[in-house]
Amino acid sequence: MAGSKFIPDRGLTTRMVLTMSLLGIVYVAFIIVLILIGMPWYLVVLVIGGFAVVQYVSSDKIAMYSMGAREVTPQQAPELHTVVDRLCAMADMPKPKVAIAESDVPNAFATGHNEKNAVVCVTTGILRRLEPVELEAVLAHELSHVAHRDVMVMTIAGFLGIVAGFLTQMGLRFAAFGGGRSNNGGPAPALIALGVVLVSAIVWALSFLLTRVLSRYRELSADRAAAYLTGRPSSLGSALTKITGDMARIPSRDLRQVEPFNAFFFTPAFSKSGFSMSQLIATHPPVDKRLAQLADISRQLGQGA
Repeated sequence: MAGSKFIPDRGLTTRMVLTMSLLGIVYVAFIIVLILIGMPWYLVVLVIGGFAVVQYVSSDKIAMYSMGAREVTPQQAPELHTVVDRLCAMADMPKPKVAIAESDVPNAFATGHNEKNAVVCVTTGILRRLEPVELEAVLAHELSHVAHRDVMVMTIAGFLGIVAGFLTQMGLRFAAFGGGRSNNGGPAPALIALGVVLVSAIVWALSFLLTRVLSRYRELSADRAAAYLTGRPSSLGSALTKITGDMARIPSRDLRQVEPFNAFFFTPAFSKSGFSMSQLIATHPPVDKRLAQLADISRQLGQGA
């Protein structure tokens, strides 16, 4: 985050480096094991390499399309752009693209693999509910993700889980419908497929746990950065309280549609019924913990609790 005036966070940097290092080890081991259990090397390269290119180059476009978001110009959303312009000037950082998603779920997120193609997106639901100072605080939170580059790390980290999940599904289908005998005396294709499923499931679980640990810390880091940049931690706390309170009024169907984006949202969207893995392994720290941190910053800034 060279040049940015968001407060540096060595804890976040250390965790990002550690997460990427561990995922790199898992990634290399994943490739080696897939080849050792009999998966053709060219197929490994094709699947993993193809997913890597698509995920890295198109992650922002995929997120925007999935959320039904559209990029807006200063003429289309002048007030929103004014806030983003002011925050970018305060933080001394390049201005990302600005987008709006047509959704009543009150939320915001940032995506993109670098500052040049970063996008900050808000939903129509959050625009209707928040006061200007609250919206500014939420946007500062999202911009800090871009400045700290943890959006890029989360995008790359999520790639391994996507590949592992894809191979697990393909392996199960091949094991169920593929041939049971080998043509050259080697292991049966179905056994190779089951091996791929086992290895992929382990890799998916490891990548899932590593990214969740990083995700929870980066949200606290973004809250701190936004609070110090704007000098109004109470506004961020007010926005957080308002959004989490209003989430209970959103239809479960709408919440389920956006749950896959919880790791990137300002605050997670959980459906009110049914089991959710995101509720078991949280993408965000508890709201009480986030509010307590903001209250501490308020006292440090002499603004009271």
